[in-house]
Amino acid sequence: MNYIKHLTGFFDKVINDHTLNPTHISLYIALFQFWNCNRFRNPISISRDEVMRISKISSKATYHKCLKNLHALGYLRYEPSYNPYKGSMVFMFNFSENLKPKKKSFNKQVRDKQQTSNQPTSEQAEVSYINNTNSTNSINKIKEEEQSQNVRLENKEEVSKQKKFRQKNKSKVPVLEEVIKYFQEQNFPKIEANKFYNYFSSNGWLVGGKTPMKNWKAAAKNWILNSEKYSKNNSKKSIQPQNLSTSTNKNYSEPL
Repeated sequence: MNYIKHLTGFFDKVINDHTLNPTHISLYIALFQFWNCNRFRNPISISRDEVMRISKISSKATYHKCLKNLHALGYLRYEPSYNPYKGSMVFMFNFSENLKPKKKSFNKQVRDKQQTSNQPTSEQAEVSYINNTNSTNSINKIKEEEQSQNVRLENKEEVSKQKKFRQKNKSKVPVLEEVIKYFQEQNFPKIEANKFYNYFSSNGWLVGGKTPMKNWKAAAKNWILNSEKYSKNNSKKSIQPQNLSTSTNKNYSEPL
């Protein structure tokens, strides 16, 4: 028996059978393995525990239900023994004989026109399913390439917009002396002015690393406010209660 044709016929039958679930298929494949080990002889003696182990079915009720369903639907013939010392018998049906060669369909009118005339016709012959799948895959690839090209163009447009904006606002970028002067007017040290200038010079004067800065004085004001908050929080953390401080000359023999 050709087991490849048998399994092909089985799955062709399963496709059109909507009453089966994955448990039925797993159980049938386990029984097919028993049949294969017995060189495809009928009937075969099965062990419930062994079949459940191979098919990954953990419930006895599910096992018996699926086996009876396969019997009722004509996938096999099940003859229970009802004897714990004797295995049940299963007759496996051969589905390889049910396979019929598929005829290739071709439009006769197109064939006749192709024989009588060399001119291209508007009619088309029926194309196989594999060719349809390949054409669908090629169309999907073309769509993916178009989408990726659109994303690249959008990114290039965004970069060019940012460059143009920077060139327009290049005159608004401050000099270090201006920043130092502004920080001194706000009674803030020179070192913070240097930090502010170096930070935004390194990222191209972008707020949040994305948006070009429109008003550097407003950004400097926020820098000063955030620095003051940070310094206050650090001063609060540095203050620690000295409840457990004691002198080095404490007499531990005295009561508390």
